[in-house]
Amino acid sequence: MNLLRALCFITAAALIVACSSAESDWNQASQTNTVAAYQDFLNKHADDQHAAQAKQQIATLQDNEAWATAQQANSAAGYQQYLSSMPSGAHAQEAHDKLTALQATDAWNSTKNNPTEASLNSFLQMYPNAPEASDARQMLQTLGYRAQLGSYPSSDAADKAKGKLQDKFGSVLQQVVVVQPMGKSKTYHLSSAAMTQDQAKAACAQVKKGGQHCEVVKKESSM
Repeated sequence: MNLLRALCFITAAALIVACSSAESDWNQASQTNTVAAYQDFLNKHADDQHAAQAKQQIATLQDNEAWATAQQANSAAGYQQYLSSMPSGAHAQEAHDKLTALQATDAWNSTKNNPTEASLNSFLQMYPNAPEASDARQMLQTLGYRAQLGSYPSSDAADKAKGKLQDKFGSVLQQVVVVQPMGKSKTYHLSSAAMTQDQAKAACAQVKKGGQHCEVVKKESSM
């Protein structure tokens, strides 16, 4: 009986020491508050009551470190890297928003230097809520003219001519479009994409050199 009591006492004492050691190590890890410290704690006390919290702290610290790196870079590549490594991170939505904003700015810088009806509409479709969207809409409104190439009695005739003119003058006109008849009219028109007045004049000058009739018309009247 005495031996049994001694064994129980020794076991209890060992448990107390182990618990005391784990608690001490946890306090030390908490004070140090680094990934290495928490990992060291887990290596020693994988089944301790603080193990889950240690893992959470490691995840939080790694997330914060990745986010700090992304913020320091402040680039599309940096935010993309964060999202790739921390897809469910605490800063995932902010990273996505910043990435989209940077991509929109890059796209706008490219678009505004050579604005066309197609490029402006494409930008607005991709980034309708970007700060630059209002500028894109305003710029789109300035494209109030077309270079009109000719009139045709039927849709088939207009489509046939469109292919030939697109091949010959597509680079000048940006795009050849068939303008449908309005009201009681049965006439189809072939025109360029919407342009500024100066762009339409310059396009018509080039087209006329190629032997094709061309006149500048307001977009509203051409449609």
